[in-house]
Formats: sequence, structure tokens, C-alpha cells
Amino acid sequence: MSEIKLRTVALYKNYFTDFFEKQKQKVKDKILWTFRIIENQQHIPSDYFGHITGPDGLYEIRVKQGSDIFRIFCFFDEGKLIVLVTGFQKKTQKTPKTEIEKALKIKNEYEQEK
Repeated sequence: MSEIKLRTVALYKNYFTDFFEKQKQKVKDKILWTFRIIENQQHIPSDYFGHITGPDGLYEIRVKQGSDIFRIFCFFDEGKLIVLVTGFQKKTQKTPKTEIEKALKIKNEYEQEK
């Protein structure tokens, strides 16, 4: 029985791929598992996906593997397409401002090229 995709997670250039390729296999597996939840669940649990306070239209995918925490910034395009922007390992309680600025810059670049 195949799963029905409610959303599609998509790549934009190599921004996310560069981050993904550097991760250990267990982290990669957990990221891909999280993407399947996001694509297939009607209501995505907030443990895995949420809106970033402040920047309009920027969301984060939350991945925890063991004691490591990762964040992947993304945004919606056309309602059902989730475009991955960039990822990083979260080491502090607060998301670094530089990571948010980087994600917004890539989001703006995507929107201008569209």
C-alpha cells in the first residue's frame, strides 16, 4: 500500500544538499524519515515542523538524532510544495540570527528566479 503525498519536499540548488551530505548516515536516515512525515501526514506534529517567529513565511523542520538537534529551514511555494533552504546543527537554545538571515537570503533568491 503506497502512501498518499499531501505535500512535496523539494530542493533548491545545492544549499540543503551541501548540509545533508556532511551528516552521518543515522542523521541522514532520520532527516529522510522526517520528510516522509511532513509529506504524508495531514497534521504535522509540532515536534517536527513549525513556523519561525519573525520572518514571514519561513519554517523549520526539526530533527533530533540521539542528543543532536538539527534544523532545516524551508518555505511553502504554491501551498503544497515545501522548498528546503538550508540546514544546521543547533547547539544553543536560540536559533542563530546568521542562520535565519542566510535562509531568508536564499528564499528571496528563489522568489526572484521564479
